[in-house]
This record gives sequence, C-alpha cells and structure tokens, in this order.
Amino acid sequence: RLLSLVPSALTELHRAGSVPAGVRAINLAGEKLGREVVDRAYQLPHVERVYNIYGPTETTTFSTYSVPARGAADEPTLGRPIANTRVYLLDRRMRPVPIGVPGELWIGGEGVSRGYWNRPALTAERFLDDPFAPGRIYRTGDLGRLRPDGEIEYLGRVDDQIKLRGFRIELGEIEAALARVPGVEQAVVVADGSPPQRLVAHWVAAAGSALAPGDLRARLAETLPAFMVPEIYVRRAELPRTASGKVDRRALPRPEDADLRHDGFTAPATPLEQALATIWQEVLDVPRVGADDNFFRLGGHSLLALTMVMRVEAELDRSISIATLFQAPTLRALART
Repeated sequence: RLLSLVPSALTELHRAGSVPAGVRAINLAGEKLGREVVDRAYQLPHVERVYNIYGPTETTTFSTYSVPARGAADEPTLGRPIANTRVYLLDRRMRPVPIGVPGELWIGGEGVSRGYWNRPALTAERFLDDPFAPGRIYRTGDLGRLRPDGEIEYLGRVDDQIKLRGFRIELGEIEAALARVPGVEQAVVVADGSPPQRLVAHWVAAAGSALAPGDLRARLAETLPAFMVPEIYVRRAELPRTASGKVDRRALPRPEDADLRHDGFTAPATPLEQALATIWQEVLDVPRVGADDNFFRLGGHSLLALTMVMRVEAELDRSISIATLFQAPTLRALART
C-alpha cells in the first residue's frame, strides 16, 4: 500500500496515531522534507521505503525523486530526475553552474506543460525553448546545488514564494493585502521555520489605530484563501531595517520571543472548557490555554485542527467539525457549540 501526502500532513497523522495500517511505501511531496519526518516514517510498522518527490504542477508534479536512507544523518536531497525529464541548474545568463555552486532549477522533458491558460505574459516568462535539447523548459524559481554524487540539494527560493502544507504562497501578496487594511502602516510576513511551520505577520500600526490581531485576521479572510491567512500577528513599534533601508527579515524575532497572547488570562471555567484546554495544550504545545484564547492565534492551523478534532471525538465523545472550529475559534465559543 502506498501513502502519498505532504510532510506536514504525515506529521499530524503520526501524532494522532492515524496512519493507515499496512502502508509499505510513502511518497512525500509539496514541502521541504526534513530528516526528522523521514525517521518518524521509518518507525511506522511495515514501512519499507520513503520517497522524497519534487516537482511543480507545471511539470506534472513529479520531476525528481530520492529515497532517503533509513537511519542516515544527512538531510534528504531532491535526488535525480525521473525518466523522460531533464533538470538544469543555471545562472542568470542561462549557463550551467559547476558542481557545488548554487543555481536556479529549470525542468525540461515530457512533463512540461504548454503554459498558463489565458496568461501569455506569464507563460512567456516561465516557459522557454530548451537551449540544450529539443523541447521546452520551465523556470521553477527554486535554488539548488548539484552534489558530486549527482544528487540535487534544495536551497530555497529566488523570490518570496514559499510552499506551506502543499500550497504555494506569495508572501508579498499577503503583505499587500495587509497594507490595504486601514490602520496598518507597515507589514511583513514570514514563515516561522520551527515545526509546525506557521505564517507570522509583523506589523506596525498607524498613529491612533486601535486594530487588534483579530481585526487583521478577519479583514484578510475576506480577500485571501484560508491557507494564506497568517496564524500569528505581532504588533511592533517598528520593523528592523538593513543598512540600505530594506526590511531585515532575518532580524525579526521569532514569535516565541513576542507576546502573542491576549492581554490578561481567563481560566477555563466549566469541566468541558478544562478538558478542551488540556487537549489544546498538548496539540498546540503551549504551556496554558485560557477560555478566550484563539486556536489559530496560538499557532493552530488546519492540520493541527484535524488532530484536535480527532482527539475531542476520541476522549470527550463529542463530534465537532473543522468548519465549526473556524466559526468558533476560541475555547469558550467552541465549548458552547
């Protein structure tokens, strides 16, 4: 039996003890794969092989693969191209880079699509004639490096696009949406790299603004899909800058270093609230949960929501849906549903 999913989904299924029995092979794709996830996968009964799959939708998803070794210490690589696929690591002048030198990943071969529907300008930018072989190549925007053994290492992006839980996200698009909210003077969005990975919005309020994080979340939810709405909002007096005046994303403190909670703390009152709080603490890995705390402001997301819902059903014999959690995201509100 084969299980195919993104690494973060496997992590949550593993935490919930819900990986289907009898799985012998696991395909992991859509996100950067870390060694810790691979090791957990090999700990599952019957799992014989784990595949790290890489490739954008524009090249029919599967373009390279590797088989991370059981018990190895090194991070998984992107591996090598699959059959009928060519992968190039090129510099800005479309020249192949030497072994060990970072370059942008371009993909050619049978899997390359024709382009984007009714978007000729974007198609012309991303799809070019292959200068090295017949056919076309696609510009991925990913950075990589070829190792002496022929394996390709993933190094990140050349722009602000990230992949989170299998979704492509342009951080600049979220920042632009935040900038349109009255009362927001400046904003920058980053992906917190610690598991579980979360979108964090750092923002500076305009003078006299009374905006709260909940207001920002509600406004963004009106124009952005749910997977692009940041989980955490950190209000700052100013954003750190580089010597050239640009926002220094690397100098932004991690969310654990900021006060991300509501002002004040109201302890869970009813037995149900207390039981829910215990589950939230363990699922979200936070020291305490108050009655007015918001599941998503504490770092929750859809995958953790699935874990929480399953635990509530198993331990409290109550049936709730993830949709209900989005409608009633605070502990008190969820207890009343």
